[in-house]
Parts: sequence; structure tokens; C-alpha cells
Amino acid sequence: MSETTVDGLLAELAALEDPKMRAVNEKRGDDHGVNLSKLRAVAKRLKTQQELAVELWATGQTPARLLALLICRPRAFGRDTLDTMLREAGAPKVHDWLVNYVVKKSPHAEELRAAWMADADPVVASAGWALTSERIAKKPEGLDLPGLLDVIEAQMKDAPERLQWAMNQALATIGIEHPALRARALRIGERLEVLKDYPTPPNCTSPFAPAWINEMVRRKEG
Repeated sequence: MSETTVDGLLAELAALEDPKMRAVNEKRGDDHGVNLSKLRAVAKRLKTQQELAVELWATGQTPARLLALLICRPRAFGRDTLDTMLREAGAPKVHDWLVNYVVKKSPHAEELRAAWMADADPVVASAGWALTSERIAKKPEGLDLPGLLDVIEAQMKDAPERLQWAMNQALATIGIEHPALRARALRIGERLEVLKDYPTPPNCTSPFAPAWINEMVRRKEG
């Protein structure tokens, strides 16, 4: 077992690097080659260690930050700390894990969702949209869903990639979870054609919103 120090863990993570995996990840903007199953095994061994997580995050290294997000205590971070972490996350995988594993469990999630939705930085805004999709599915009370569709209809086509993906997820989630708005969500998706030609492996659901909506509704009703 490696020594449970930042240096020891950095060495352990470096030893898990796979050049082929790095090449695949770098195409997506993720600068690491660590098998995530092996990374999760390291996290399982360490269990929750908030102070160590903060130290690992401070290294700035993507594998260390991914490990930090798995062993941290989400509710221990203040609102401003989470905002800073999101802005310095860099790699898409770090950004996604921060939003999904930490911010969603934070008491500051709703406040950050509203602030990030309005942020001029499209990567920050994409985190706001990701949190909004969570609310659309689980706690839509108080959300202006037709208003969100208005924004998606006006802005998704020309949005930068990560923001476009997050808006597209919100569009699909509205269509899947809210039957009264399904027809409009399908029309918006068909007209904008965002991700229509995205290469999708067999047995996987296309991210093209109309295909995604129809498939998930079929599964729910099947």
C-alpha cells in the first residue's frame, strides 16, 4: 500500500498511467491516462478524508483532483470555494465529477445553480444547466420550464460545445419528464438538429434530443 501522503498518492497515480488511455482522453480535453476503475479503487481504500482531498485538489493535477472529488466531504465546502473550484477545474471530467459528486450534494447547490446559469463563461454556465437538468427531473417546482425551452430554442444551436451539451440534456430531460411539454421539446430538437449526426455506438441511446426523448419514454412506458 502506498503511503497516504500527497506525494505518495501522486506517485501511485503516476504508476497507473496508460499512454493509450491518455491519447483517448486527450481528444476529449482530459489530460490524464488513469483507468477510472483503478482510481476508484484507490479512493475506496482511502475512504473519506476531507483534508487530504483539499491537498490533492491543490496540486492542480487532473488525476489527483479526480481522486480528491471521490474522497472529499461535499458538504464541507463553502459556496465561494465551490465556485472557485469550478472555475479552475479545467478538464471536462473534473468539471463533471465536481458538479455531479460534490455540488449536487452541497447545501449551496441551488444558489450556485442560479448564479452559474447567468454566468458569461459558457463552461461555468454549463454547470448551471447541468444542475438545472437535475431539478427538472427531481424537483421542478418553481422552475419556469417553458421559459427554459425559450432560452434553449434561442441559444442552443450556436452555444459552445460544453454549454450546448448541457442545454441539450435539459431539453431532453424536459421532454422525458414533462409530458405536457414533450411535443414542444421534440419540435425544438427536430428544428435545431443539435447532435443529430453524433456517432452513437450500437445499443447506446443517441444524444440527439428527439431520439433520446422517444427512447426513454418508450422504456418508461414499456
